[in-house]
Amino acid sequence: MSVTAVVNQKGGVGKTTVALGLASALGAARRSVLVVDLDPQANATTGLGIFEAERTIDTVLTEDRAGSAADAVVPAGWAPDDGSVVPSVIPSSPALAQVEHQLVSDVIGAQDRLATALEGLSGEFDEVIIDCPPSLGLLTVNALFAADRVVVVTEPAAWSSDGVAQIVRNVDRIAQRRGGRPELAGIIVNRLARTRDGSYWAGELAEAHPEFVLEPPVRMRAAVAEAAAAAVPIHALSRSGADDAVAEFDSLTRQLFSSVPAATTPESTTPESTTPESTMPESTTAPEPVPGNDTDRFPDLRVPAGGGSLMAGYDPKRPRPSAPADEPAPVEALMDPAEPAEPAEATEPPKQSEPLKQLQNRPNHRGGNRRAPSPVLPRATAPARMLPARMVPVRSRRCRRPPGVVSPPA
Repeated sequence: MSVTAVVNQKGGVGKTTVALGLASALGAARRSVLVVDLDPQANATTGLGIFEAERTIDTVLTEDRAGSAADAVVPAGWAPDDGSVVPSVIPSSPALAQVEHQLVSDVIGAQDRLATALEGLSGEFDEVIIDCPPSLGLLTVNALFAADRVVVVTEPAAWSSDGVAQIVRNVDRIAQRRGGRPELAGIIVNRLARTRDGSYWAGELAEAHPEFVLEPPVRMRAAVAEAAAAAVPIHALSRSGADDAVAEFDSLTRQLFSSVPAATTPESTTPESTTPESTMPESTTAPEPVPGNDTDRFPDLRVPAGGGSLMAGYDPKRPRPSAPADEPAPVEALMDPAEPAEPAEATEPPKQSEPLKQLQNRPNHRGGNRRAPSPVLPRATAPARMLPARMVPVRSRRCRRPPGVVSPPA
């Protein structure tokens, strides 16, 4: 039995989602797995279908007794599917947050409580997965002291990438004090979206930790979140995107757990080459023309005997045969080239009316004649010109009629 801790002191990166996905993949591979929910939020407990439990992890850590975890193990609420093994779980509760403060008083064995409680379970389960809280308190330290290896879960973002560097340093510090345990098994990039920012930070993580970043990343899909919310394994979910998520978790499980066999690829079978039983002999005679097609009217289009090009017997000086009588005559024949085209009627400008002439000869108040207006053009040919408001001509004050002055009659 190997113990794997899923950690990151940065919250909201999807540690519980990855822990449940790995547990589902181990169950599908028919491996017995125990999930230890060490988070006071108890999301892994509810994700495994446990909503009310008599004994939880907080009572296990309070007792400080070897093998006390065996009394709190309960089977998950997942339904078995296609012969898969249903995982077991040690549930959590919000009371675990108070236990963490009580562990501070134990200055000798506060960090070994979980390792002591898991003693005696090595022969019952193939793998143990510990879902850690988003902090580096005594609960996470207990998980690191009880684990054989550590899986860091992160998302491709700036702050999450900084959290990876911090948790890796803390794992190294604990490994130096415990003879090399736990070892860093890998870094899983979770919730990789199809964005430039996500691709950039995923590349930064791969460059900073090239030997630990696992492939493929777990991409952001609604199927993964829906499986956790519905308390069903991702392998039992049937919706779009579930098959791709299953393939990703299966690949990560084979890389992390040696007890899971590698995927077997089916042998590629090449189809036998089939030779045609009979081949079409080449035709040596010209095909019979179909009545009513263009070859009746235009013999030049007929294929010559023995094959060859359609233009083999074409003579450009040969006159084109006339169309049959039952077909309509071409449009050019209906036009008489000798008949001249009728010229367009010239439109004369409209004549000025008599009242307009009188208005032209009417004198103004100074005794002179008014300025002759511009000729009225037809509406269709009138120029459509509009001047801006600041360019509209304004009559001068000198041209205005003084008040009380009446222009002389015409």
